[in-house]
Amino acid sequence: MADTFGPMRDANDSDDDTGAYTGADADGASRKEPIRVLVVDDHALFRRGLEIVLAQEEDIQVIGEAGDGSEAVDKAADLLPDIVLMDVRMPKRGGIEACTAIKEVAPSAKIIMLTISDEEADLYEAIKAGATGYLLKEISTDEVATAIRAVADGQSQISPSMASKLLTEFKSMIQRTDERRLVPAPRLTERELEVLKLVATGMNNRDIAKELFISENTVKNHVRNILEKLQLHSRMEAVVYAMREKILEIR
Repeated sequence: MADTFGPMRDANDSDDDTGAYTGADADGASRKEPIRVLVVDDHALFRRGLEIVLAQEEDIQVIGEAGDGSEAVDKAADLLPDIVLMDVRMPKRGGIEACTAIKEVAPSAKIIMLTISDEEADLYEAIKAGATGYLLKEISTDEVATAIRAVADGQSQISPSMASKLLTEFKSMIQRTDERRLVPAPRLTERELEVLKLVATGMNNRDIAKELFISENTVKNHVRNILEKLQLHSRMEAVVYAMREKILEIR
């Protein structure tokens, strides 16, 4: 079962995967309790494989599993795990939507997306939804345990190929923004500016609708109009635009 995730390793892999977890907790003290993990994937065989692999780690304990995003939210609220290992594409409720809900019911839980999706859009949305890690299923079994420990210690974990895509896309977005600054920006309405500010803080359409007391469909229309007026292609580009134009001040 150790070959489930493929043989790839990188230079960041730990050579010591057998000792008890001794990462520092919030008070700086050595952590002796096992890291409590909830495994979420719509493939039962994959979930079982992860459980078998992680059972060999003395400092990691799988406390539950779920087969879709809805079940994951319920399990997270009940079990309050330290780490949630979760797929992106699942039936009933996807991992990214579930990520947002889990952060509400179990705020202390840290979420690692473990997926086959190498789409930049999924990476961006996962990060905005509160995920601390984004790993591709091609990683080795050792890397899964290493990532769990790293995230439990407060680090972020992104597969190297995805991190490279993220940097490339941000460079491209900044370049496109610089080019557009040569032309006067289209005028947004007051409502569109309100929506843009909320989009830039990472809020989804449903939350924006509640915040502004308008329908979710109206929010979608505003977002579409904003992107068209500013000649942007995604919500992520809207965030960069808002920061560059100082519409949103990041503190």
